[in-house]
Amino acid sequence: MKKRDRTPKTYARITHPLVRDEKGGPLRRATWDEALDRAAEGLRAARGAFGMFSCARATNEMNYVAQKFARVVMGTNNVDSCNRTCHAPSVAGLSAVFGSGGGTSSYGEVDHTDLIVMWGSNARFAHPIFFQHVLRGIRNGARMYAIDPRRTSTAEWAESWLGLNVGTDIPLAHAVGREIIHAGLHNRSFIERATTGFEEYAAEVEPWTLSVAEQVTGVPAEAIRELAHAYARAERAQLCWTLGITEHHNGTDNVRALINLSLLTGHVGRYGSGVQPLRGQNNVQGGGDMGAIPNRLPGFQDILEPDVRRKFETAWDTVIQPHYGLNLTDMFEAMETGGLKAVYCIGENPAQSEADSEQAVERMKRLDCLVVQDIFLTKTAELADVVLPATAAWAETDGTTTNSERRVQRVRKAVEPPGEAREDIDIICDLAGRLGHAWKYADAESVWNELRSVSPDHYGMTYERLAEHQGIQWPCPDPEKLEPTYLHGRLWESDPAKRGRLAPFGIVKHDPPVDLTDDQYPIRLTTGRRLDSYNTGVQSGSFASPLRRGEYVELCPEDAERYGVTVGEEVRISSRRGTVQAPVWVDPGLRPGLAFMTMHFPDEVDTNQLTIEANCPIAGTAEFKASAIRIEKLPAAASRS
Repeated sequence: MKKRDRTPKTYARITHPLVRDEKGGPLRRATWDEALDRAAEGLRAARGAFGMFSCARATNEMNYVAQKFARVVMGTNNVDSCNRTCHAPSVAGLSAVFGSGGGTSSYGEVDHTDLIVMWGSNARFAHPIFFQHVLRGIRNGARMYAIDPRRTSTAEWAESWLGLNVGTDIPLAHAVGREIIHAGLHNRSFIERATTGFEEYAAEVEPWTLSVAEQVTGVPAEAIRELAHAYARAERAQLCWTLGITEHHNGTDNVRALINLSLLTGHVGRYGSGVQPLRGQNNVQGGGDMGAIPNRLPGFQDILEPDVRRKFETAWDTVIQPHYGLNLTDMFEAMETGGLKAVYCIGENPAQSEADSEQAVERMKRLDCLVVQDIFLTKTAELADVVLPATAAWAETDGTTTNSERRVQRVRKAVEPPGEAREDIDIICDLAGRLGHAWKYADAESVWNELRSVSPDHYGMTYERLAEHQGIQWPCPDPEKLEPTYLHGRLWESDPAKRGRLAPFGIVKHDPPVDLTDDQYPIRLTTGRRLDSYNTGVQSGSFASPLRRGEYVELCPEDAERYGVTVGEEVRISSRRGTVQAPVWVDPGLRPGLAFMTMHFPDEVDTNQLTIEANCPIAGTAEFKASAIRIEKLPAAASRS
């Protein structure tokens, strides 16, 4: 293909404020005072109908101030981030079982475990740093099982690959659980000591025999049996998942089904044994920890708890609404009905990251006021009424971020931002000042210390200690000591008082994908990431990569032959929501009836025009992993190949 077909769009760095004088008119350069005055005017008019989109790539300190802006300045809990697009089901599932939304183990424990299960995760591409720990674990003798509809590059390292049908994770997990119970391999003492609901769980999984599961999932019965026995017999085991589990209309139920297996075997609350949701953004864990979600205040403290609200109301001199706010999905639906009239969007690009992206754009166009604070003029920024140029969190500002293992680490300013770009926190504070709240923070550390004062899990983490230990995992309530690297060791305590809240089994049922395949749309499309690119490509597209080949629709050899198409040939891909064109790539790791695409090149091929906005009712995450499509061969003149 021609080079221009493989090269993503390069986005311009925003170096000065922009405003739009009228709806539909062009953005023009403005002074900071004009832009902030215009933003404040628009937000002031929308009190009661406002939403905040916070940023999973910015610092903890920025996310703390952003959610505080929503709750104190705008009087709403309508604050969320791209956590909703990916791992909100993980947070919901983990918090329902254990009371907190973080992975239970450290990365280092993977180096020394006995068995690793990678479920719905191509970590070699999507989480390459974590995968180095997986490789160390394998070199140290760990066995790895990969469960994924595709035979991914991660699966190539596995002892066994279980290629299940898309959307059948719960039947497979239930069959594994049933086999463990029937083989007498469940950890009876742990179940009796630390869990509730085992009898109901056992009854729920009983119909899922190995043969029934094979018919539904496509995984051979013997492979299911092998996984069940290996996981249950392992002294230590890590169960890891990513978006292959969460990006479904029943994502939270999927997560609960996997956590059930850890409760069944006692693979949690011990060194080397735990459950690990692998987070993709550098600070998607931290954004939630800082309260940039609609149902929790900083430190993952529940808004519905009166004592929690009282503590924050005292600290912030405000009244916090005693109910959950709208999540990202809810806010987009409220744009359609007029219930949401203004959005302050910091560092997110929902115009291209949301499922059914064309609908998302139309909804944002209905807003009375859209303020975008970012480093690039994204597709979302192009829709804004006011654009505010910010700093790049990883190089142009000080602060902290929190990774998937709950490790808080320092970020230090290395270079000056270009042009008139300013620190995110300073921008938010200037806007708050125009709306009646005179906030002043001397630096990022002063924000962090305010956070420490209201979050017990972070109280022991001073900047000095974070530097000394090269990062500290939460919880860290004591400034004089460190907690174990794993969570929920309390579940192994013999004293009920020390054991605390018991972990409930989740009673969940199989619920197939919403977007059914049929004669008109016979191919199942699943989406994901590649190693060479990052999310919607805004940041990674400006840099060359020898691995990058642009967007393709990947088919198995049998389907490519059936459609009479070859590598590089352009085809039409249609779902019940939209149509795009993309060249073909042939991947022998796919099975007949399954196609794969990414979201990395939306300016070239907008894959999210095809995906369905079928959302998890608990977490609000869309079913990016299971769309029904058809492939059509184009006339020779229409193809660029």
